[in-house]
Amino acid sequence: MTSALKPPVAAAQTLALRQPEKADGLRVYELIEQSPPLDLNSCYSYLLHSWHFADTCILAEEGDILAGYISGYIPPKQHDTLFIWQVVVGERYRGTGLALTLLAGLLARHSCRDVCFLETTVSPSNKASARLFAKLAERLNCPLTISTHFEAELFGTHGHEAEQLFRIGPFPAPLADSLQNSQEK
Repeated sequence: MTSALKPPVAAAQTLALRQPEKADGLRVYELIEQSPPLDLNSCYSYLLHSWHFADTCILAEEGDILAGYISGYIPPKQHDTLFIWQVVVGERYRGTGLALTLLAGLLARHSCRDVCFLETTVSPSNKASARLFAKLAERLNCPLTISTHFEAELFGTHGHEAEQLFRIGPFPAPLADSLQNSQEK
């Protein structure tokens, strides 16, 4: 891992990072339910992510407390891209750098070895997410491009803001190897 992407959480020793399991779906749903303004999807969707996409999702626990969760997947026609669907950090852990720690852990996974880009969509009012992904791009020393992706009209009458596409990369070629080596130390 480049020194710029070392996990920033001081309390990382007390947090366990791992792949989710099906049984975690309800816990993830409840954490997101307690974390507005995140879009709350059905519990079923979180069960599916924890089952079908466990290799590209990650959670952090402190004992039996779910501290944070990231869901992502590799789009079928973009094998070099990790799409981050949602990032949630429990209130007690916000501002600690946990989201960056989770992203670093996810990017270090073998399942992400061919990933050269990270994409996500962010609503313009979600300043925290915009800062997170800008900070990730800065720490990786990678370009960040932001473009309109889903115009508000595409959401119909549901009152959803537009979503901007954040695209980070390409990553330095040895990113996955260096991330894995750093986590082994």
